[in-house]
Amino acid sequence: MTVPAGTTELDHAVIMVRDRLEQAAPHFERQGYTLSETEVHNLGSWNRLIVLAHSYVELLGWPPGKPPARKEIADSPLGLEALVLRTEDAEATYERLRAAGYAVNPVQVLTRPARVNGQIMEARFHTVRFAEQPIPGIRLYFCRHLTPEFVWQPALMNHANGARAVVEVSAHAEDPAALAARFADVADTTARQADDGDWIVPLGHACLRIAQVPAGHGNALGTVTLADGEGRRQLLDTAF
Repeated sequence: MTVPAGTTELDHAVIMVRDRLEQAAPHFERQGYTLSETEVHNLGSWNRLIVLAHSYVELLGWPPGKPPARKEIADSPLGLEALVLRTEDAEATYERLRAAGYAVNPVQVLTRPARVNGQIMEARFHTVRFAEQPIPGIRLYFCRHLTPEFVWQPALMNHANGARAVVEVSAHAEDPAALAARFADVADTTARQADDGDWIVPLGHACLRIAQVPAGHGNALGTVTLADGEGRRQLLDTAF
């Protein structure tokens, strides 16, 4: 599938592991996923990645025995809790969101080591984060990759279970139409209602599918669906 130029794409989905990265990693390896090595960001958080075509899944947390590394993730629950959208111009994204009335922080520089062909390189990113999240219950921000070749390494994209790409992330809301409209506004795209009544927000090669839940449940992300090279789908088991 070819994505038109200027389309906002899903960059990655975040599974919060808090201070349990070392316990969580084997759960994903047993499912047949190749994980990148543990690396520490300049902001103090650490991660491991499941790298896929077009996007990836990030296991994010902080070293055990230490306080939460970053204020915006200190209270994040375990499991799938954030979506990150790609931008090719972080400053322009910041200005667009600010003009639209969102409480957005200035562009931030994020770095971490990356092991590339036996050498330690520096992966660099520009991020646009919100001072106040636009959708309660779902953490959301934007990322520009300055060194994408240090993330999308062929050796990291070879998974024993055949997984190739994220094709869908599910969410639920009491008012899925309202959530879809707000998410689409933040992402600068257009939501639509599917035949089954769910709402779909296209995100390049993937999409966000929002289902309705009874009052009192609130907004939350649910599952990540991946596809292999033949289009066969599988759910990523995030319950480590």
